[in-house]
Amino acid sequence: MEFVSGIRKGVILGSPIGLQIVNKDWKNWQEIMTAEPGEPATQRVVTKPRPGHADLVGAIKYAHTDIRNVLEKASARETAIRVAVGAVAKALLSQFQITLVSHVREIGGIQAETSRLSLEQIREAAEASEVRCADAAAAGKMIEKIREAKDKGDTLGGVFEVIADNIPIGLGSYGQWDRRLGARLAFALMSIQAMKGVEIGMGFEAARRFGSEVHDEIYYEQDGKRFYRKTNNAGGLEGGITNGEPIVLRVAMKPISTLYSPKKSVDIETKKPFDATVERSDICTVPAAGVVGEAVIAFEMANAMIEKFGGDSLEEMKRNFDAYQAYVRTF
Repeated sequence: MEFVSGIRKGVILGSPIGLQIVNKDWKNWQEIMTAEPGEPATQRVVTKPRPGHADLVGAIKYAHTDIRNVLEKASARETAIRVAVGAVAKALLSQFQITLVSHVREIGGIQAETSRLSLEQIREAAEASEVRCADAAAAGKMIEKIREAKDKGDTLGGVFEVIADNIPIGLGSYGQWDRRLGARLAFALMSIQAMKGVEIGMGFEAARRFGSEVHDEIYYEQDGKRFYRKTNNAGGLEGGITNGEPIVLRVAMKPISTLYSPKKSVDIETKKPFDATVERSDICTVPAAGVVGEAVIAFEMANAMIEKFGGDSLEEMKRNFDAYQAYVRTF
């Protein structure tokens, strides 16, 4: 990855930051993917849509006879640049001691248990794990499940969690539907390819409980002059606004669409049944998806911080932040 604009001597200039990631495989696709007019090489035309992918619906929507026009754009490889942008966003957040952690909670039905771990313990254990799972016993079982899926020519989905810590009270708004921070975070996560559901805090489990088992009671610490909760079932968000507790988000990812034992499909040109096209594919990308999820949340959190505290420089933004924090302690 290379910075191509907006930074000089390691300092941002206030102009747009440009990032570039070079695709090392690009040289092998120059003829197939050229912008110059002409017919594509017939041996590389894709006409067999994969079930579960954007192939068929994309081809119909945009009137493409070569599905490669769809699969290249719909590919999750575009998330590489989002991870790079997320790193820039995290650099901004770190100036306000805001940290983010992502880790795998579940793969193929095998669930991790991390409730007794601190955020730092989760981070360290996840980064040391092949599958980014902080529960070593569960991680071993997940790896075996992935190997089983590979032997079958199959794929696996799962659940990852993103936690944002040290969040100030008051980011987001209930004033307009599109300014609710929970909605914006869920939108960002659902924009990642293959994501099928988002939970905030207790999430869907809250729908199965009495209200007395769900809502976080409010306390006040006289010495620290702050409101706090002893539980965090709300996941750090109430009414679309941060409440000062960690933001906790869980995301469900379906098994990726490309199978080495392909499912049945229909050729869009001949209309004959066929086994779906097999492209290069992984077996389980939930660990990588967690990294992407952390990046898109970092981007949205940085946006929320800029909206709240503004300014034309980092120093001005910090002054605004410090003044607001002082106000919160007087409330």
